[in-house]
Amino acid sequence: MDKQKQATTPDLSTLADDARALVAATADVAGEKVSQARKRLADALESGKEVYGRVRQKAVEGAEAADQCVREHPYQAIGIACGIGAIIGYLVACRCSRNHD
Repeated sequence: MDKQKQATTPDLSTLADDARALVAATADVAGEKVSQARKRLADALESGKEVYGRVRQKAVEGAEAADQCVREHPYQAIGIACGIGAIIGYLVACRCSRNHD
């Protein structure tokens, strides 16, 4: 999850910085359409920050719950992981053998 967070955060930061720069660059431009577009962009940025915060919090809560569950039931977690791995391996092997026929 940390790698994914590290990959996503710079992209979102760059997007937000570009949007703020656009709002600042159009500050001296007069016109109702430009003013409305700037307001919508500022609202979208604020909304995006709120959504990002909520999604991030939910992801952290989910990861903590999964970690707690695995710590409480380690052997069951290992068994489930092995079973899922075996099923995926079987499906991939079947698909590969069909492709070669």
